[in-house]
Amino acid sequence: MPKPTKGPRLGGGPAHERLLLANLAAALFTHKSIKTTETKAKRLRPVAERLITFAKRGDLHARRRVLGVIGDKDVVHVLFTEIAPLVADREGGYTRITKVGNRKGDNAPMAVIELVLEPVTKKASPVKKSAAPKAEKAPAEEAPAEDAPVEEAASEEAPAQDAAVDEGAAADETPEAAAAEAPAEDAAEEKSE
Repeated sequence: MPKPTKGPRLGGGPAHERLLLANLAAALFTHKSIKTTETKAKRLRPVAERLITFAKRGDLHARRRVLGVIGDKDVVHVLFTEIAPLVADREGGYTRITKVGNRKGDNAPMAVIELVLEPVTKKASPVKKSAAPKAEKAPAEEAPAEDAPVEEAASEEAPAQDAAVDEGAAADETPEAAAAEAPAEDAAEEKSE
């Protein structure tokens, strides 16, 4: 069970609090959503989530552990057969608490606690975000690869056109790469003269 609280209990004594939380959990599993005070909802959440975790295991021992807390076999059956399969892929956070204002009679803060039965949607991992810039670089790298068949075709036709294509390809590249290739081309021209 969850850690016992210090100070005043819900309803008076520890046994009464245990029964109160068990009844609230049974109502939550039956109706999927209940309206209660914020304090009771906050105290109910760990109890209900632990029972749902037992229901996800689904074995006989887990069923008997839940029956020890909630005495109603029909509620336990609903928990194991209907609720547990709906939250099977969820790692936790089976309940949601929503504050709904104060009660009219005694101005007690009220809340709705409900089961989260929607399917889990996986968030995009940070690795995929870093893969996106690589995808942007890939088309830039493909552009010179498209020029490569043109260079091969040009080299078959005439060697003079080959130099013109190389200068055009150098213009497509970054200025730093073009500056690095320029001295190499100048040195090649001087040797040929």
